[in-house]
Amino acid sequence: MLIKSQKDFYAGLLFMAIGAAFAWGATNYRVGTSASMGPGFFPLMLGLLLVLLGLVITLRAMARSSAGSDKIGAWAFKPLFFVIAANLLFGVLLGGLPGLGIPAMGLVLGIYGLTLVASLAGEKFKLQEALVLASVLALGSYLAFVVLLKLQFAVWPTFMNA
Repeated sequence: MLIKSQKDFYAGLLFMAIGAAFAWGATNYRVGTSASMGPGFFPLMLGLLLVLLGLVITLRAMARSSAGSDKIGAWAFKPLFFVIAANLLFGVLLGGLPGLGIPAMGLVLGIYGLTLVASLAGEKFKLQEALVLASVLALGSYLAFVVLLKLQFAVWPTFMNA
């Protein structure tokens, strides 16, 4: 097996792994039919489409070479760490950790934490730009999820609701 494009090959494998995980997770829910869709229908179809897309990308990576150097470089540990840390922080701020006594801080503070920590992943960190982005994302998320979709979850810290 000759891999002509390492980036495409591994991207295809990643798509297939994520798609298979979604499809497998969807089997825990009622799938239904296309006429009467259950809660597992969309994740199952999305997972299968991702597997198919990953298969196409992987096969194309072995069939033809791309122009220029297409080798996988060294791991970028700094961005990897900050992006993962930002997502974990968002989950903790949004829902809290009741087992450890950490209360939910809500959507707005969760988005600020997510944006500020994820901004550290780049080469340059500009606090003013990160705060503006966080403000726009917090306002947009509030309008989309709370006002338009009317989803019920903490927007502000739980101690502010009392």
